Amino acid sequence: MTQGSDVILERMMTLHPKVIDLTLGRVERLLAALGNPERRIPPVIHIAGTNGKGSTQAMIRAGLEAGGARVHAYTSPHLARFHERIRLAGELVSEDLLTQLLDECVTANGGDEITFFEITTCAAFLAFARVPADWTLLEVGLGGRLDATNMVDKPRLTIITPVSLDHEAFLGDTVAKIAGEKAGIIKRGVPCIVGPQHPDGLAVIEAKANALGAPLWVYGQHWNVWEERGRLVYQDENGLLDLPLPNLPGPHQVQNAGAAIAALRLLGKDEAACEAAVSRAYWPARMQRLRQGPLVDLAPQVELWLDGGHNPAGGEAVAATLARMPARETHLICGMLNTKDVTGYMRPLAPHVTRLHAVSIPGEKNTLPAEATADAARSAGLDAVTAASVAEALATIAATTPEARVLICGSLYLAGTVLRENG
Repeated sequence: MTQGSDVILERMMTLHPKVIDLTLGRVERLLAALGNPERRIPPVIHIAGTNGKGSTQAMIRAGLEAGGARVHAYTSPHLARFHERIRLAGELVSEDLLTQLLDECVTANGGDEITFFEITTCAAFLAFARVPADWTLLEVGLGGRLDATNMVDKPRLTIITPVSLDHEAFLGDTVAKIAGEKAGIIKRGVPCIVGPQHPDGLAVIEAKANALGAPLWVYGQHWNVWEERGRLVYQDENGLLDLPLPNLPGPHQVQNAGAAIAALRLLGKDEAACEAAVSRAYWPARMQRLRQGPLVDLAPQVELWLDGGHNPAGGEAVAATLARMPARETHLICGMLNTKDVTGYMRPLAPHVTRLHAVSIPGEKNTLPAEATADAARSAGLDAVTAASVAEALATIAATTPEARVLICGSLYLAGTVLRENG
């Protein structure tokens, strides 16, 4: 990021502390001051859920773009650069435009209180209202009901990916309470696609949809998806699709692909769009193989992977992916935030891993210290040591097991650091 937007983002972080404070009043005020750009953006597909939001969005985008559509997309958090959050008609927002948008929002906000996520969401709405496109994909930042993205009155479609425990301090301590927050994106009369859910969560989502007359397309009832003989099979009332497995690795991506295909089918898209969704999606730090860069050069024989999952469901998804890979000694390099269920994340991984190398996340004030991460790993049944950095851990592994499989994992913030360091 060059100086313009970098300076403004730094200023915003000091003016408006990066705190989670769920309410819509501040966003409503700023959007009104900006002329309500959220009312002028292309048709919206709004996605909430605990896991799989970003992957599902990436697949929908690939499917829509394959048919020639221009697609805006908003996602968070970013990994290496803030620009990743805002995609305009297929392209990442330019430095000059981002600087101009942020400046405009800061000016319109005056000195009033607002969070970093809220003001950047307003900047995205401004951009989406001004650049022509056919669709807008909005990923919820946190929860749904009180999330800054939930200012669109009439989306074309909403999607709720699997809901599980995460961010309990803000969203509630049961799946039902969290599902209630996610279901806050459901709008009167607007179709909602629902991915696989815990029965408690599904009951809450169904009750909300019934109250608002929102038609539901529920996994296991209205559509289904599974893997068969190395292919993805999708079925709904309109028939069967036999497609390649998703190019995003991991068995959990089959379910995410199902939600994306359900969305495309509901929008009237053809089989070619659905095939593009599973074969052309790009979503970094979700079981991403790193094949070049300084970290790869440091341990050229190591099979190096990166994943940003950070809650128990994320740990289960990674474990299921590792279980299906060819046998190979596997090490984790793991850094996590102190706000997460660390042992819950690690427990499913223990049977698949030789050793965990714990690191602190550089430059992140909420990082769990490496020693605490190692302690949690041991309590989850893992052999664990600490390292001063990802590079040091990687060098240690390469010195003793040069052909190991190494997965850097535990946090999107750690993944972002790795992607920046690895170029």
